[in-house]
Amino acid sequence: MGDKIFSYLQQQTSNMSQEQTPHFKQSLGLFDATMIVAGSMIGSGIFIVSADITRNVGSAGWLIAVWLITGFMTITAAVSYGELSGMFPKAGGQYVYLKEAYNSFTGFLYGWSFFAVIQTATIAAVGVAFSKFAGYFFHPLEMTDDNIILQMGSFKIYIAQLVSIALIVLLTYINTKGIQGGKLIQTTFTIAKLLALFGLILFGFLIGAKAEVWNANWSNAWTMMAHPSADVFTSLVPVAMVGAIAASMTGSIFSSDAWNNVTFIAGEIKNPKRNIGLSLFFGTLIVTIIYVLTNLMYVSVLPLNEIAFAKQDRVAVVAANGIFGDMGTYVIAALIMVSTFGCNNGLILAGARVYYTMANDGLFFKKAGKLNKASVPEYALWLQCLVAAILCLSGKYGDLLDMIAFVVVIFYALTIIGIFILRKKRPELERPYKAFGYPLLPAIYVLLAIIFCVFLIIMKPLYAGIGLGIVLLGIPLYFIAVSKAKE
Repeated sequence: MGDKIFSYLQQQTSNMSQEQTPHFKQSLGLFDATMIVAGSMIGSGIFIVSADITRNVGSAGWLIAVWLITGFMTITAAVSYGELSGMFPKAGGQYVYLKEAYNSFTGFLYGWSFFAVIQTATIAAVGVAFSKFAGYFFHPLEMTDDNIILQMGSFKIYIAQLVSIALIVLLTYINTKGIQGGKLIQTTFTIAKLLALFGLILFGFLIGAKAEVWNANWSNAWTMMAHPSADVFTSLVPVAMVGAIAASMTGSIFSSDAWNNVTFIAGEIKNPKRNIGLSLFFGTLIVTIIYVLTNLMYVSVLPLNEIAFAKQDRVAVVAANGIFGDMGTYVIAALIMVSTFGCNNGLILAGARVYYTMANDGLFFKKAGKLNKASVPEYALWLQCLVAAILCLSGKYGDLLDMIAFVVVIFYALTIIGIFILRKKRPELERPYKAFGYPLLPAIYVLLAIIFCVFLIIMKPLYAGIGLGIVLLGIPLYFIAVSKAKE
């Protein structure tokens, strides 16, 4: 009898200890997870990057083709990740998948790149986009010489950059108070921007579309062209076509990235083995449909030349002016502010969970592996905030995006290859989902990713090289981290 009482008291003490120790709370359902996927993907890119894509390919058909290729790659990768998320339904996502498929070294290289440029630079770029479009309503936020507050040679700091940092700090602070605040912001802002984008597409086709513009844009839709000057397009030879598509896709991939963020917060999702895979599919499918429809709307409203050479690449602003008149500028500016605010919340919320998992593996700052009283990795959130704030001041956002695209696709390809490795290496693991179209579709994704990376090195060697350099810098850092973990 005494043994039973002792055992009972021991169990109760253990339960109380677990309740007092902060741990991730599974409070996000399928709808919440889908909103994180879609909300993290849709930032400012869809409103801007079609200009650069059109300058590279020079035709309506290939503009849409670039978005379809990107959508195919994104959905294929996402449903493939469904298999991995079912096998390893815990915080850290892609970092965990790479570690399990290869080793801790490969996982660390991803985690380091994620911290140094992938996640933090994306947060910075999206934050600056918010401030730049807020400049339509508050002129001191326009990035003009009148609004410079500090200049040292060619280095300039604008008021808009400080507002970007303030936005990142605010969202980081909200997310340190618990998952519920971040969840509310994510769901509200994602629903708002999805409805607004569908509304823009609908009004574009009903009000702004012109039959003569549509017919002209599609009259020579599959002749790929490129621009040697601001008003002339010349035909590309077949050898150059793949390079033009690769260069074009840096923008579409950036616009379609961050879908994997939901895998980082697996520890806070209800029934993660089921819901992560479903949210990846639904979220990427919704966004791909929206992106293709938005670009079809662009080519129904604007002549191709106006898409390619829209002022400051703001295609959506020019299109909205054609739909709503002068008020269109403010419509798009408000939409982008809503979109980027929600996007950055998702990026900030999810990113810190990777550093948390790395820290618990002894591969990151030890304090990043602790949860606060609200059961969130507060220290990791503030570290991420600090690096993103520094990158906000860099002023080289276009360069950052080129580096991000190269590094992101390398690791996506490695992760998809990891599915093949784990099928051989760990056949006994439960797989609630299996990669759709395996082995064909995952293999096609890897092939397309390799082609993209090779041609990006050819087309933009400086930025691809810097991106690769950032990854390789992680090699000595890994051995430093391992040696410290052994001390």
